[in-house]
Amino acid sequence: MAGDTLAVIPRPAQVERLDGRFVLTPDTTIVADERNRRNAAYLRDLLAPPTGFPLPIRTERPVQSPAIMLVTGTEGGPEGYSLTVSPQQATISAAQAAGVFYGIQTVRQLLPVEIERRDPVHGVEWSMPCVAVRDAPRFRWRGYMLDEGRHFHGAETVRRALDLMALQKLNVFHWHLTEDQGWRIEIKRYPRLTEVGSVRRGTARSLFGGCDDTPHSGFYTQAEIRSVVAYAAERHITVVPEIEMPGHSLAALASYPELSCTGGPFEVACRFGIMRDVYCAGKEATFEFLQNVLDEVMDMFPAPYIHIGGDEVPKGRWKKCPACRLRIKQEGLANASQLQGYFTNRISAYLARHGRRAVGWNQILGEGLDERAVVQYWIGGRKRLIAALRRGREAIISPYLETYLDHSYALTSLGKAYRFEPLFSELDASAARNVIGLEAPLWSEFVPDRARLDYQTYPRLSAYAETGWSRREDKDVADFYRRLGHFVRRLDELGVQYAPLSEADPPRFRQMFGIFTLFTRSYA
Repeated sequence: MAGDTLAVIPRPAQVERLDGRFVLTPDTTIVADERNRRNAAYLRDLLAPPTGFPLPIRTERPVQSPAIMLVTGTEGGPEGYSLTVSPQQATISAAQAAGVFYGIQTVRQLLPVEIERRDPVHGVEWSMPCVAVRDAPRFRWRGYMLDEGRHFHGAETVRRALDLMALQKLNVFHWHLTEDQGWRIEIKRYPRLTEVGSVRRGTARSLFGGCDDTPHSGFYTQAEIRSVVAYAAERHITVVPEIEMPGHSLAALASYPELSCTGGPFEVACRFGIMRDVYCAGKEATFEFLQNVLDEVMDMFPAPYIHIGGDEVPKGRWKKCPACRLRIKQEGLANASQLQGYFTNRISAYLARHGRRAVGWNQILGEGLDERAVVQYWIGGRKRLIAALRRGREAIISPYLETYLDHSYALTSLGKAYRFEPLFSELDASAARNVIGLEAPLWSEFVPDRARLDYQTYPRLSAYAETGWSRREDKDVADFYRRLGHFVRRLDELGVQYAPLSEADPPRFRQMFGIFTLFTRSYA
């Protein structure tokens, strides 16, 4: 039978339904080779609490015992896998451990939704259909971004987000950690970044409203960061930190005002929007500071990528700043706009010397941009991006009107999210290969708590997960909604407060006026 007979998200590439069912029993064993010991422990920790079965991990299958086999083979690419389920054995085989892990997620979704509970469940047959699955992802960057600069959510919420990402085979967690409204990561060399920069006096309740009198604060210690990164790695998720520069930096400037063009004083922003004060690009002290910060960031995050932001940088301060004007002259630049290119390239080169690649929002995409830098596309400049892709530039696609999770469902409905296609029609095959993936960002201006985070993220993130993993020709909106109806029962078991499907796809007349929600957003 076709793959659409299974309620799995994202949809597997190839599925053949076989006769019979595999049933977990108290005698079931997990058999794993040495490269899959961590995957085996993850699987046992997932299955044992609700079933109450011991599920011992062995290197060889006991005679006559049902078993789940985790095998490192030679096929399937870096993240692909095959899954064969017979009445006596379920075998997941992959070239790398990541593929086996994704096979585990498929097994998880083939089992009853009660498998998600953490306490013993009685009266459930822990069985799944016999199948033969061959599967692999479409893109290598399948991302979710959480902004904690505007609102700090904490490590427990982040770990939960990582667990949900793993369930849907997402593999990049983009962690936005610094903003005008808060600096959220401990840098030992610069303690004022968290002493001052992690605290604001209040928060604007809407785009046009004033700030309240409730302080907001929070940051991650380096130990907490390392713990989250390790937790993500166990789920084959790469954590990419974002340290915003040169704009969106008021929390840092409130901590160290000498890094600005004017010298301050400043306070951590309680309103949202674009702030005119940015890092001074003319002072060597600015680059020394940022390089020292990045040294500690790179020590905490082993990811090959470091996101440096680069969007929404007003140039007014630079145009008047004597140090910036001198820098423009000394570097033979035409204007302050080219000064940002100089800034980006200098930071990109520093990261490259340490074996990392810079990622930046597409405002960094100008003539002479370091060829190693990856562009994250979110707004405008489509022709420029296409030209860059044709020249070999790599890019992540995140257009704000199609992928931003902070937008209302009137603006970006679930159906619109599912129809999103990362590859522009103008791209030929060669240029399309330089699109390394997609990402769904959640900006948190008006996401103060977990309930709102859940509502904005789900069920739309499931749609983006399928686009990132499943082949374009296999996507089918009606089939997705059928599978999603089953998947949200799993989210219920996990306590996810997702938007009801009736709200996720509002009536057409509401969607027609969705653009107005860009200008009326609030906590409401």
